[in-house]
Amino acid sequence: MKALRHWSVRHATLLKRVYDVGIAVGAPALRGLVRTIGRDKADAVVAPIERLVKGTLFDCQMCGQCALSATGMSCPTNCAKQMRNGPCGGVRADGACEVIPEMKCVWVEAIEGRKRLAAAGIPSPPMIKPIDRRMMGSSSWVNVAAGEQTSNVSVSTPSESRGSGGSAHHVERSGAHAFERACRSNRFVVTVEISPPDSADPEALLAKARVFDGLADAMNVTDGAGGNCHMSSVAASAILATNGFTPVYQMSCRDRNRIAMQGDLIGAAALGVRNVLCLTGDDVINGDQPEAKRVFDLDSVSLLRIASGMRDRGEFASGRKLAVKPDIFLGATTNPFVPPYQDRIANLAAKIDAGARFIQTQFCFDMEMFDRFMDGVRAAGLHHRAAIIVGVGALNSAKALARMPSLVPGVRVPQHVVDRIAAFDDQKAAGEALLIETLRDLASVEGVAGMHVMGFRNERLLADAIIGSGVRQMLRPGSPNLRMAV
Repeated sequence: MKALRHWSVRHATLLKRVYDVGIAVGAPALRGLVRTIGRDKADAVVAPIERLVKGTLFDCQMCGQCALSATGMSCPTNCAKQMRNGPCGGVRADGACEVIPEMKCVWVEAIEGRKRLAAAGIPSPPMIKPIDRRMMGSSSWVNVAAGEQTSNVSVSTPSESRGSGGSAHHVERSGAHAFERACRSNRFVVTVEISPPDSADPEALLAKARVFDGLADAMNVTDGAGGNCHMSSVAASAILATNGFTPVYQMSCRDRNRIAMQGDLIGAAALGVRNVLCLTGDDVINGDQPEAKRVFDLDSVSLLRIASGMRDRGEFASGRKLAVKPDIFLGATTNPFVPPYQDRIANLAAKIDAGARFIQTQFCFDMEMFDRFMDGVRAAGLHHRAAIIVGVGALNSAKALARMPSLVPGVRVPQHVVDRIAAFDDQKAAGEALLIETLRDLASVEGVAGMHVMGFRNERLLADAIIGSGVRQMLRPGSPNLRMAV
């Protein structure tokens, strides 16, 4: 089946044309069948045939809302994280799936197929809707014929219209909060990452935050990072907000369905948490409870779209109205350091289209690769539509750096970086020096809005590096005028 799936991607254009003809010819006959014997009986007849045909060609999982023509003939339901709108940030260096290393990433294949469709003049959709789980196991052919499958494609985003040049046009709201104002300013932004404690005592969290008081514009609170359990991100973010700090609430799709996440967004806003970073999340297999159930009801693009709809239109995903809209500033992540490299720009654009107005990257240890990524960002004008905040950090030894890619999905550490740290007796000090150098180098890159400083249990070293680099006093090259939406 895998061999045939690869064949289908290579022949995406032919199969798309066959599909279009099949729908044009077969839909009237299927409608007649539905009228004659009823929807359920028609599904019982057709679903096994569809499963045989599409299962053989595409390893189809019968979601009932086929998106193959929009995903280059690579079935997105095969993705272990149920990604509907592009690859996650944990794709392995050889293009393999983060969760199932013996399988090529479904979205790496999908992008190959999409390119073939684009070469034939068949455009890719801007976004694919989340799965309607009521239709799982049913025939998408019958659903289309019966009018029960609405389009999987979202044509526009909740808060965005487009001019002829393809740029977003927005009216900036006046009530921006501190972190949003910083992202719109012409100086460098600094954010730091804080892991919530394995404790019900908030003092452990506040002690970490105090190390960065006055050094950071906002503090990211991780949400079960690495698939490990800690104090909940929304609770920790609320504790920080109550104590005068500016949190960024990280919301992972791994552990909750769309109902829970929408409730958490309202709850966070009610508790004074204004900044939300939407993540797909690390897989549970990397954590200390690998037997846990994966949820992945949404991907990060879908979560962004739902969150921006709640904020802008005052509506839940169902269309039901909110009495008071959540006042939130939305962000997302990108990883320039894993395949498919060139296509990360399109995935970033999809997140910005869905409502992200600040972007934080994975750890940057490879400046050459990051420079190529920023060439693409600037060419697409994305740095004018969202604040690009680059992930940086330091570890205490060369050994820890060398092990990092195997422990943290999506991290790339070039060998020359490991060798540089290994050459020093005081490797912790060498790591700090490298971090300061990286901060200053990134500060000279046009389009970079700031730095996201990370390092597990290394708060004092990170704080010293922020001070030593002087980035808090620097202005951005060119001081770009960000045209960000709320």
